[in-house]
Amino acid sequence: MKKLGVVTATRAEYGLLRPVIRKFRSREDAGFRMELIVTGTHLSDAYGMTVREITERIDHRITIPVDCADERDIAADQAQTLIAFTDLFLNERYDAVMLLGDRYELLSVAIAAANTGTPIFHLCGGDTTEGAMDEWIRHSITKMSYLHFVTSEESRKRVIQLGEDPERVFDYGSTSLDNVREYADMSRADALESAGLPDLPYALCTYHPVTMEKTGPDAQMQVLFEVIKAYPAMLFVFTKSNADQGGDRINSMLDEAAERIPNLRVFASLGVRRYLSLMRYAEFVLGNSSSGIIEAPMLHVPTVNIGDRQKGRLQAASILNCKPTEGSIKEAIEQALTRQHRELCKKTDSPYGKGNPAEMIVCKSREFLLQGRPDLKKRFYDL
Repeated sequence: MKKLGVVTATRAEYGLLRPVIRKFRSREDAGFRMELIVTGTHLSDAYGMTVREITERIDHRITIPVDCADERDIAADQAQTLIAFTDLFLNERYDAVMLLGDRYELLSVAIAAANTGTPIFHLCGGDTTEGAMDEWIRHSITKMSYLHFVTSEESRKRVIQLGEDPERVFDYGSTSLDNVREYADMSRADALESAGLPDLPYALCTYHPVTMEKTGPDAQMQVLFEVIKAYPAMLFVFTKSNADQGGDRINSMLDEAAERIPNLRVFASLGVRRYLSLMRYAEFVLGNSSSGIIEAPMLHVPTVNIGDRQKGRLQAASILNCKPTEGSIKEAIEQALTRQHRELCKKTDSPYGKGNPAEMIVCKSREFLLQGRPDLKKRFYDL
């Protein structure tokens, strides 16, 4: 029997993996089993205990530290993650493990897989995010991986440029497309009611640390709070930051600000269905999350993208980039609210959407697994 492990450590990456997980599960039989491994912030109260949002069968819960106040915390998290996943992979002897993205804990998971000779099937390699340490982590995981499922032709070219054989690099688009089709289905009234929000115009917001900048998030968050106060008739609905270095500081500042700014609402997590449904009806998406780059254009919603965290990503015309200053953010918001820009958004499609990504990823993964264990002595592909 072939056995594939799929690892999820955060709400965002689980959202992207969910359609793939469901399709793998529908194909389980006597010759194939997919095991879901849940770890990271999913198992943390501070980040909303998002394991409760996972409806699929969970085969392993691997508790790891998610402290992120400084560099030592991150290093300690990575070290313990490496040990825990090395033990798991030695015990389970997966025929392959599937990882998505670029977070620091997943780098440790990838190293554990490489050390135990476990082939890695990697999603979302080849993207670029110049403002975050995710950039070099993502490319590092690419070099440890055997199969590559990228989200655009540009990313496919970068993975090949890193020396990966084109025959193992597949551009099927982002599984966000599967999620938008299936989960952005609540009415505006139901989505607002489910979150306990009043029927007002709102922006959907997420702000993560810009980890390649060492100035800390305090000044940028204060700028955001001043912007929010400048639009008292509009709600600003925030989902909390991830567990990057500085993320806990952003979250504590959000909680404090919500006590004194009437039009600010803060959620540890909204869940995939409610998040995408709220996005569908938002006036705009605000912050520096990849969801503003990938999902928002799929829903024809304007994005105000702040700063450099997502710099380098392929972008749709609906995205308005601005500096992390009060004046620049307000200018972008004013443009996002214009009729002209909203009409542009209606005609704009995300460059990450095509076909049936989850179905194609699952079919290709099973095809490789059923061929037998691959030879991990990869030849460097020279351009």
